[in-house]
Amino acid sequence: MSRIVVLVGMMGSGKTTVGRAVAARVGVDFVDTDDLVVARAGKSIREIFAHDGEAFFRDLESQVLADVLDSSTDVVIAAAGGTILRESNREEIRARADVVLWLDADVSTLGERAGNGAHRPLLDGDIETRLMTLDAERRELYRSVADVRIDTTSKDIEGVAKEVVAAGFPS
Repeated sequence: MSRIVVLVGMMGSGKTTVGRAVAARVGVDFVDTDDLVVARAGKSIREIFAHDGEAFFRDLESQVLADVLDSSTDVVIAAAGGTILRESNREEIRARADVVLWLDADVSTLGERAGNGAHRPLLDGDIETRLMTLDAERRELYRSVADVRIDTTSKDIEGVAKEVVAAGFPS
């Protein structure tokens, strides 16, 4: 039986970077749902938003999430930041993941980490204001699916990866 560990959190919280480090450390697969959405659409996230709209992006995001939660191998999944916006996605994550870890950080840290991401159309404009708004909209949703919250503010990748391993792949 496979072990499915899902990382949720805001853009810049460390899901992709930490997820890769954890997967390498414990020898399991790593999947970033944003990467799968881009591959499936054949265009960047920014292009999807511009040409097809956010609703189309969210539909692809839901399809990809369902696919990766069907994994037959051990996997660490970095779920795109907005995945939790749909109740059906939250239900799927709760029902099918072995453990859900919420990587959290303060808005200032998120802005430093995510601010230079040209592929993030939701951060157009005043990045810190956009992140504060998104954080306020999503915080309770992340809390509702998470088994464990890990604060990544002021922590290096290795430190967070150790916490994720301890929570997601206990000995």
